[in-house]
Amino acid sequence: MALSQEAFAVDAGVDRSFVGRIERGLENPTVETLEKFADVLGVHPYELLLPVKGSDKKPETLRRGRKKQ
Repeated sequence: MALSQEAFAVDAGVDRSFVGRIERGLENPTVETLEKFADVLGVHPYELLLPVKGSDKKPETLRRGRKKQ
């Protein structure tokens, strides 16, 4: 899924800088925020908490900027 950080934040109803701070490990999202993220990504909230398997490709960091892909 190609989604800019800004588009993701808008769709989730949170500030883009907050998403960036979560990505960098400077903030911890609430359960409510995780539910919003899961809705945008089309997954169940618990899936956001599953560890990445060694053989799985690690998720890419959302792209910075204001352009939608």
